[in-house]
Amino acid sequence: MMEAQTWTTRRMSNPRLDSTATADHQLLDIPATPTGDVRNSIYSVGSHLSPNLLTALIVASWFMSNIGVLLLNKYLLSFYGYRYPIFLTMLHMISCASYSYIAINFLEIVPRQHIVSRKQFLKIFALSAIFCFSVVCGNTSLRYIPVSFNQAIGATTPFFTAIFAFLITCKKESAEVYCALLPVVFGIVLASNSEPLFNLFGFLVCVGSTAGRALKSVVQGILLTSEAEKLHSMNLLLYMAPMAAMILLPFTLYIEGNVASITLEKARTDPFIVYLLVGNATVAYLVNLTNFLVTKHTSALTLQVLGNGKAAVAAFVSVMIFRNPVTVMGMAGFGVTITGVVLYSEAKKRSKVTTH
Repeated sequence: MMEAQTWTTRRMSNPRLDSTATADHQLLDIPATPTGDVRNSIYSVGSHLSPNLLTALIVASWFMSNIGVLLLNKYLLSFYGYRYPIFLTMLHMISCASYSYIAINFLEIVPRQHIVSRKQFLKIFALSAIFCFSVVCGNTSLRYIPVSFNQAIGATTPFFTAIFAFLITCKKESAEVYCALLPVVFGIVLASNSEPLFNLFGFLVCVGSTAGRALKSVVQGILLTSEAEKLHSMNLLLYMAPMAAMILLPFTLYIEGNVASITLEKARTDPFIVYLLVGNATVAYLVNLTNFLVTKHTSALTLQVLGNGKAAVAAFVSVMIFRNPVTVMGMAGFGVTITGVVLYSEAKKRSKVTTH
């Protein structure tokens, strides 16, 4: 009886247009939580662990994968000298498609869902295009700006989500919710003005990535509305990833040249690049897998809270590893932005209680 109560809470905590959702560069939005049968069948190995320990391990894995993919991307693109963000993103998509196929068809993590119509296919393709734009911009920004600044900009996702929700769906929020967005914007302005390694192009593409992530969240809530068209997050990734790879292929060939041959030639002289790329692509898939697991074992709201904390942890870890300079004013701006995101989340929760 207690399980049923928790299950209801999780479903109610996952609205389609919740603009408090946070994301990272590889993060997909979480659709409706899986059914009870799926929940009971997934990862039966977890039954040998206590629920609290299992949840703690999953949350730790979520932190490590989300922060790990950021640090690996930064190292590859800025320090190692692998300056091909589009090709790197395409490798991520190929990895996600391959691992998703194995996880769904062989490990049966979730039941396989099929695309039921040409209309649904086109909707998923549109989401894939937005997803490509967001991820490529995010990875490209890491070539030019520090991870800490990248995460500060990424924390403004709720601001863009609220804007797109209003422009596309005419969804209005309460005055309290909009007021909570002010420190989000003010904090990033403060951080930008005091960022020692500020780069205008890196800043703009990172803003584009954040806006693209917010746009995908809103558009997904509009396009995949009917029960027949809704896909579980893992199935959505299974279809979006190969579409995204096909979208990126002509761009990487046109913009980055014969990058595959360059990578193979590099691998002959330095085999370490193979381990870096394979590891990086694998961690990119684990970001999506752990997103699903965190939601399954906790709730979508918990994922949002963790997203706020992850930005601060990733910024701190990157500064410790890459030793990029930071200023007191920059840290204060980041703190103001994170505080604004938390206030925004609380205001959204209060507005929902009032409307219900």
